[in-house]
Amino acid sequence: MSATPARRIRVVVATLALLALSACAVSAGHTAHARQIAAGQPIPSTPPPTPSASPSPTATPAPGSLEWYVSQVPTFPGAPPPQPVLLPATGAAAFWHRLPTDQKVAFITIDDGGLARPPAVAEFVWRAHIPVTMFLNSPAAEEHDVYFRQIQVAGGVVENHTINHTSLAGRSYGYQKQQICGAADKLEALFGKRPTLFRPPFGEHDSTTLQAAHDCGAKAVLHWTETVHEGKVRYQTPEKVVRPGDVLLMHFRPALMDDLLAALKAIHRAGLTPALLTDYIQ
Repeated sequence: MSATPARRIRVVVATLALLALSACAVSAGHTAHARQIAAGQPIPSTPPPTPSASPSPTATPAPGSLEWYVSQVPTFPGAPPPQPVLLPATGAAAFWHRLPTDQKVAFITIDDGGLARPPAVAEFVWRAHIPVTMFLNSPAAEEHDVYFRQIQVAGGVVENHTINHTSLAGRSYGYQKQQICGAADKLEALFGKRPTLFRPPFGEHDSTTLQAAHDCGAKAVLHWTETVHEGKVRYQTPEKVVRPGDVLLMHFRPALMDDLLAALKAIHRAGLTPALLTDYIQ
């Protein structure tokens, strides 16, 4: 028997009500997630939904969108169980351009924090499971603490890059210690963990730097083996390939999303997997 007009109307109204409730539930979920990140609370570690086997043409992410960046991340083999590197037994911090390991890993680092802070970075780091180490100047970290805490919650680690981003080489022990310890104190207060790694501004350092860094709680002073800027990897060696233990340097600049993606692709091409420095320097 065909449905009466009144019954058809009731069915349509009920269907529209269910759709409205579903939309509200989805919206509430997105709102709760945004509040969670802004409050610096842990983000659920569940992976993003698996795309359908045959997505429609309209599902292709727009280039430059967060979804597009996530879709461009290569698939890496699982990182090996980290084998911590040996630290010197002397009273000074170790200094490395690259970590002395033959494990198939490389390390992504981001410096400064005061120039630009692309808003999607924390979400990108979380969605793509990017292990990043941030070497922050303490005034920038204090001014933009919510931004950097979001990246920390997403899996990033905060380390030390002095107070004023000034060259340390040739300066007195007292001056260098004030720059390193002062930043370490502030970063510990802001992020709940005292930095154990240090990167001198411009990479400029001397033996006094290594001693002062050690006395401020740093186990190692890090340089780099590749830089990444505006989506291009600049190699420091003629082989032009990322090697095990290499440290890639980029900065908080407008093109940071492109830099992160370029670093990931370069690491993947070399048959390596990104890892955290603190898993190897313990």
